[in-house]
Amino acid sequence: MPPKGLPTLFLGLELATDQLRASIVDENLELVGVEVVDFDAEIPEYQTQGGIFTTPGDAYTTPVEMWLKAFDLLLEKLSKNYDLTRIKAVGGAAQQALVWWKAPVPPLQALDPRLPVHAQITSQSFSLQNPPIAQDTSAHTHALALEAALGGPDLMAARVGTCAHPSLVAAQLLRVREAWPDIWTRTGRVQMASSFLASLLTGQMVGMGEAEAASTGLWAHAGSQPGSQSHWDEGVMEIVGGSREEGHRIWSWLGDVDISGGRRRIGTVSRYLVERYGFDPEAIVTPFTSDYLSTYLSLCPSPSDAVLSFGPMDVMMAPASNYVPTRLFSLFPHPAQDASEKKRYIMMLTSRNADVPRALVRDMYTKSWSAFDRLVAIVPPGGSIGLDDKLFSFWLLQGDTYPFAHVKGIYRFETGVKVNEFRDLRANPRCLLESQILSFRVRWSRTLPAGVFGSAAGRARNTNSTPSPISGAQQKRATGVNNSNNMGLPFDPYDYSTLPARILATGAAANFPSIANLAGDVFNAPVLMPTTQIDSAQVVPHRNAPAPGFPSRAAIGGAYIARWVWGKEKGTPAGTGRGGFEEEIRRLLSKRWAATGGAPLRTNINAPSGTSKAPSAAGSGASTPYGHGSRSALGSTILVEEEEEEIEEMERNGGGYSVGFSETDVTRIRTVTNSTSGTTMSGSTLGEAPSTAFTTPDLGALTGPNAASQPSDAAPAATPSTLQPVTAMPTSDAELQLGLAKVAEPDVDAFMSYAALVPEYCRLEGLLVKGIV
Repeated sequence: MPPKGLPTLFLGLELATDQLRASIVDENLELVGVEVVDFDAEIPEYQTQGGIFTTPGDAYTTPVEMWLKAFDLLLEKLSKNYDLTRIKAVGGAAQQALVWWKAPVPPLQALDPRLPVHAQITSQSFSLQNPPIAQDTSAHTHALALEAALGGPDLMAARVGTCAHPSLVAAQLLRVREAWPDIWTRTGRVQMASSFLASLLTGQMVGMGEAEAASTGLWAHAGSQPGSQSHWDEGVMEIVGGSREEGHRIWSWLGDVDISGGRRRIGTVSRYLVERYGFDPEAIVTPFTSDYLSTYLSLCPSPSDAVLSFGPMDVMMAPASNYVPTRLFSLFPHPAQDASEKKRYIMMLTSRNADVPRALVRDMYTKSWSAFDRLVAIVPPGGSIGLDDKLFSFWLLQGDTYPFAHVKGIYRFETGVKVNEFRDLRANPRCLLESQILSFRVRWSRTLPAGVFGSAAGRARNTNSTPSPISGAQQKRATGVNNSNNMGLPFDPYDYSTLPARILATGAAANFPSIANLAGDVFNAPVLMPTTQIDSAQVVPHRNAPAPGFPSRAAIGGAYIARWVWGKEKGTPAGTGRGGFEEEIRRLLSKRWAATGGAPLRTNINAPSGTSKAPSAAGSGASTPYGHGSRSALGSTILVEEEEEEIEEMERNGGGYSVGFSETDVTRIRTVTNSTSGTTMSGSTLGEAPSTAFTTPDLGALTGPNAASQPSDAAPAATPSTLQPVTAMPTSDAELQLGLAKVAEPDVDAFMSYAALVPEYCRLEGLLVKGIV
């Protein structure tokens, strides 16, 4: 046992797509340790790319055996660098994936501490050795077939809380049964990746929490119905299994679900970990959950906030008070709530067409991420200065969720007419991002009539709600009356009182000043980011994975849950049940803030200096397997040498998109915004140069197809320029003490410009959904 004077520590783990990560915090939630195992770099024998195998047919898989080797490597690093006897609780999260154990399932409690885990649990322990991950869309047709069997998206959502999407667990099960009956026959247990990781820690099979069960498409949540209890839906399992007997078999595979709310231990660390690595035998293991939900928990959002997480899938999450399942969104029980609390939920909107289209547009139309960011900044809203010739694009490269479940392709529109390409190719990056963020804005407004947020939504939950910029917008609309101001929409696009009061952004795309500004303008809300990510972005701005020495938000969320559950068991002031998880984490951070005299939270452990930013080269994309190969020469025919002269000409004319428009237009375009220029640094980025939306694009890095035939004495290609990421703006103490800093401020004029685009966006979206274009 450690001496009494040493502080207690809490470990959070994250099994991500490309890495296994660990973050350690103390009782005050101060960061004290970070370790990581990178799959590609440290376990190269599997030859993964971003931790993934890609195969034809939209299949993206990963080897489970690689996870086991990473688990061994991570624990070796932790035991070498930290006193593991001080760790009193372990929490964590994992990506959305299934682990298929072969029957009979090996006894985890019998592991020999003299050998590593991967030497005792080999690939032969799994019936499906390379299971699909969240990016996989090969089960999309199976998801749609299941949805049809249940009566359509509305009836499916009402029954199991979600409608069809490619990574639905029920669809993955159905695909395995139909495609690989031998794998189906050999299977003895199926676990979510998060439960798998928790099982390795406890030495016994662990079931999933209700939040993850609700994402399977097999779980019937009781909601607030009196006398009813949440349960596995036997009817859906029978459809997936093909018979009642196989349906019961699926039930036995998935096991029981923890419906306690998450504020309890699921076990203690295994004898194997105690004897091999020196863990305290009394250290508890708390419930694990999905990486998205753990990231959400690490940010402690207020009821009026929304979390916007950019990545291989873009996700928007917000606190919800009522269980009202519809096809418009997914709804999960809050993964960290006390059994005595009133049930709380998390509403989630997802888009699978996220990092992939962004990386593709970068390769097609620019030379680097810095050029991408700069083009987005200088092109006006809607891709055009005029009011009636706005440009729209929809990049639907993968099967997606509602409303694009049946739509696939690239669609561009000019003046309301479908075109193969925009006349001005430079509009493509901005139009893509506008489409992605406007989609979330429109879908958010469509969720309001469902009542999932209760009687008030967005900033209307606050007493100081912001008035709408148009007169009469605050007046109640009569039911069934089509107000002409809304242009046929079921919501007022100019009324931002129901939109989130703050956007809490994570993911590599949020590091781009132009994207952070765009999100703030579309929602007319300030954009805040974790200071851990802001500082990490100063080192590596264009990867979803944190820079070396920086923690991941999902691992931090796991450590927070570990601290929260441990506090309740020990009866500490933070565990007395006063409020929910977010309230108690805020209380702990506020206490730390006061004790340290307002010192910002530590953002890294021995990280490299922020001055050594890596260039945003091709393929540097986003911890995904996309865009890591050789660059396409397509872009060389699009932005050639005159690009630099054209962009500089735009900037000399006040940042405009073309010569000769008014100063008012320039102001509304906001190419240099008040959120990225001339700001005073605060929080953890003191001393950094102010961020700017203008960066120098790489004008020579992309060569044409005949580059090999150029003379050998030709001048070498220029090194890709560095993307200048967002930096912290002046931020309130209440936000800084939570580890958040403001990176973008909204502009009401820009919001009005985007509100004017909403009706046309919805019209074009409707044409795509109906298959008219």
